[in-house]
This record gives sequence, structure tokens and C-alpha cells, in this order.
Amino acid sequence: MSGALSKDAQRVHLIAGCGMLTAVAVLLQYIEVPIPIMPSFIKLDFSDMPELIGAFAYGPLAGVTIALLKNLIHLLASQSVGVGELSNFLLGAAFAFAAGFIYKRNKTRRTALIAGIAASIAMAAVSLPSNYYIIYPLYYNVMGFPEKAILGMYQALLPSVDSIFEALVVFNVPFTFVKGLICVAITMLVYKPLGPILKGRRRA
Repeated sequence: MSGALSKDAQRVHLIAGCGMLTAVAVLLQYIEVPIPIMPSFIKLDFSDMPELIGAFAYGPLAGVTIALLKNLIHLLASQSVGVGELSNFLLGAAFAFAAGFIYKRNKTRRTALIAGIAASIAMAAVSLPSNYYIIYPLYYNVMGFPEKAILGMYQALLPSVDSIFEALVVFNVPFTFVKGLICVAITMLVYKPLGPILKGRRRA
């Protein structure tokens, strides 16, 4: 049986839990794995997982807050003039908000799985317009990466790709969806034992 917590205690656990999850997310953001089937400037990391856990434990806005704090901290060591952090925040926020919004309506394991899959779809869907209209133009104009050079990196993997938009559809959208599913799978394994700790509850 779980003991009820006062509002002040709940607030303390919310702040402490979000702080802990933000710290974990920052660490995970530095662990990047190159993927042979993606251009070299795109790497896999699992820093969205703490945001998902936070969204399940505390609600969608908590997940978005963790995504924001993580990227603000990462800005201190940014190698992309903030462009990579902006991209990470936009996608992570969409992922965490969608998952938390669905899960809060019915907090069951089945709903968590559905919420995670839906959130992965949402993140993949958001990646297309956000990359095409915001992030990649910033690569061209702020970081000085020519559009042709970036397209060439995709064409080295698939010569038939003839535009950035097509490259995003063929490469980035599926990659983002699979990345989300991996974070969901890991979260499903670790959330049950972590849940009581994050919420300050102990089982009898």
C-alpha cells in the first residue's frame, strides 16, 4: 500500500525527480553512437528516455521541462552553435508531451505502451517539418554547411535521393521513429521499479 503525500512533499519529489532525470538525460546526451546507415552528423543517443520517464511519473509538462533543461545545460558544451540542441528539444518535447498526455488519462502498463508508440510516431512526424523548415536551414545559414554537401552525404548512402526533403523522409523519419521505440522499450523495463521512488512512495 502506498502512503499519501502532502502537496508540499509531492512538490519536493517533483523537483528532485525532475532534477535527477535531467542529470541522467545530460549524461546520456554525451553518449552518442554513430549509425552506419545515417550520415555521420546524425548519431543515436538515448537522452529522450529520462524525459519519457518524467512524463509518465509527473505529467507531460514535466517531460517537456526535462527536455528543455537538458538542452540548456548541453548548450555550455555545444559543438553546433545550439542548432543540435534546438533540434533535440523540439523532438524530445514532442515525444514527452505526447506520451505524458496519453498516459495521464489511464495509468496502466498497456496505456504506457500505447502512449510510447504514439509518442514515437509523433516525434517522427514532427521531425520532418522541424528539420526541413528550421534545423537544416540553420545548418546552411548559421553553421555554414552547404545544402549540396549535406545532400551529398545522404546520396553517398542512397544515390537515388535527389532532395533534402526526400532524404528526411527516407532516412530521418524512420530513424527518429525507431529511436523513440528503443527509448520506449527500455522505459517499459525500468519504469515499474523506478515509479515508487520518483513519486516518493514505498510499497508495504
